Amino acid sequence: MFLRPICDTLSERLAEPRRFIQALIGPRQTGKTTVARQIISKTKMPWHYATADEPALKDRAWIEQQWEAARFRLKTDLGQKGILVLDEVQKISGWSESVKRLWDEDSVEDLPLQVIILGSSQLLMQEGLTESLAGRFEIIPITHWSFAEMRDAFGWDVDRYVFFGGYPGSASLIEDQERWRRYIIDSLIETTVSRDVLLMRRVDKPALLRRLFELGCLYSGQILSYQKMLGQLQDAGNTTTLAHYLNLLEGAGLIMGVQKYAGQKVRRKSSSPKLLVLNTALMSAISGFSFEDARRRLDFWGRLVESSVGASMANAARGRSVELSYWLSRNKEVDFLLSKGDDVVAIEVKSGRKKTTLPGLEAFSKEFPTKRKLLVGSQGIPLEAFLCLPTEEWLR
Repeated sequence: MFLRPICDTLSERLAEPRRFIQALIGPRQTGKTTVARQIISKTKMPWHYATADEPALKDRAWIEQQWEAARFRLKTDLGQKGILVLDEVQKISGWSESVKRLWDEDSVEDLPLQVIILGSSQLLMQEGLTESLAGRFEIIPITHWSFAEMRDAFGWDVDRYVFFGGYPGSASLIEDQERWRRYIIDSLIETTVSRDVLLMRRVDKPALLRRLFELGCLYSGQILSYQKMLGQLQDAGNTTTLAHYLNLLEGAGLIMGVQKYAGQKVRRKSSSPKLLVLNTALMSAISGFSFEDARRRLDFWGRLVESSVGASMANAARGRSVELSYWLSRNKEVDFLLSKGDDVVAIEVKSGRKKTTLPGLEAFSKEFPTKRKLLVGSQGIPLEAFLCLPTEEWLR
């Protein structure tokens, strides 16, 4: 099951003699809190858990109060390590400075308090970690659940995963599809946008950001220039603002813009992005289609299949030295490219949807050294088999 390897990794790190702050970062409803609760439920160490993800506003004094509560529990059981878990800590302004001061105090006093911090806003968490807590932390990325994890936990087949995506908390609702759809929209999308993006960052045009998210769901798996996006959104904003908002949505685990591969990183950033949902549940819920309707709509189902392949690789690449991109030249396209160092794997997804471009595996391999050329889908690697194999295996 998905949580087991992460629990094992975290348990091993907490048992090591040297202390590091363990930062679990990932989207909402992907298991961060469950991991922390599993750890503390099984440990014999004294522990204290607190969350800042509540309606009442918290400040830095709240962090110190929770830290002191954990210290008290530790000092009443001398000679043992203790655990402090701070959930959604990035919601507190200046959180990293307070954590640094308290952590350094414990280091001076040789107090063996192990600290786990959890956050759903990747950008805010990483800023605080790198600016204030350099040398004191390790990151454990928590991503959307893979097909293998949803299959093992809930018995799903690949078609259910393609449509309903990788949110474990929604799995019990899929028999009532309208209830499932409202859960995804109200409890996940709206909560993430309103509490993890709009309240955490300055967003001058919140309506534009919301429409950009909807556009990302509508055009997932397709290349769209920023100028065309502005036209679709009927907004007079600029492309820099749009790129910034897309970056915020990626940091929240919703959608991303896959960049074009050009062999040189400096050239990739100026390209038109390929929009990609990071969990196909978002795309299905926004569409309003039922599972049965989606299976009958070949073009929509094809985009779901392609998006599930891209999302699977994008999530697997997070926190690793693997990059995901696409390639387009003279109307020939490679759907996805996985690269690690000099190794590049070109991937074409045969999803059944009508494409305006031609497959470009051969053209790409003539221009760039290619480790492997893969076809996923009909007459190639079966979709289920591709989604089950760890992404980095294709680069070995």
